[in-house]
Amino acid sequence: MNERLKSLRKEKGVSQKDVAKAIGVTMSAYSNYEQGIREPSFAILIELCKYFEVSADYLLGLED
Repeated sequence: MNERLKSLRKEKGVSQKDVAKAIGVTMSAYSNYEQGIREPSFAILIELCKYFEVSADYLLGLED
């Protein structure tokens, strides 16, 4: 998931800080998601899907 998050963010042309603010987490927490250090909670996963307009299956690597 971390690589997909990074790729989606770069495609959208936004910073980690922008995404973090939009989904309601700290920049440090979001950075940890992109680095694979932490996994987002279910609620944050939903927010990420909404923000990037992708399915949870896509973010979790279950579909392309």
